Amino acid sequence: MTEHRMSSFRVFDAPRELVFKMWTDPEYLAMWWGPKGFTNPVCEIGVQPGGRILIMMTAPDGSVYPMRGVFNEIQEPERIVFTAWPEDGNGNVILEVTHTVTFIAENDKTRQVIESVVRNSTLPPEVYESEMKKGWNSSLEKLEALLQKLVKSS
Repeated sequence: MTEHRMSSFRVFDAPRELVFKMWTDPEYLAMWWGPKGFTNPVCEIGVQPGGRILIMMTAPDGSVYPMRGVFNEIQEPERIVFTAWPEDGNGNVILEVTHTVTFIAENDKTRQVIESVVRNSTLPPEVYESEMKKGWNSSLEKLEALLQKLVKSS
């Protein structure tokens, strides 16, 4: 089995507990997950080891892109490990990827590190790497905007 590793980080101007909550509360997760313009009318997560993930991302044109997964590890508020199987618009699994998300407190900010291990992709590495980077950047920009709004209102 061929594996491909990728990583990224971002610093949020918000406390670690709040950033962790954005990943583990389905109401908040649905607000920021996915590329800009997409919505998540179904966002069901069982936040515990073995807990299931189902997010139905809906594109502006109405196309639905399900992502199924399972939580492997939860260490509140430090770390989340989950394996995901995103699907194309026809229900075919595109790849299997395990994400390890680490939340590091830095004064009043949070450094979030995402390490991804991709396996069993139907796409060449240069394609899924580019798409994952675009998807994460877009999602994390939405997360950052949501965090700013929540921090200002508190």
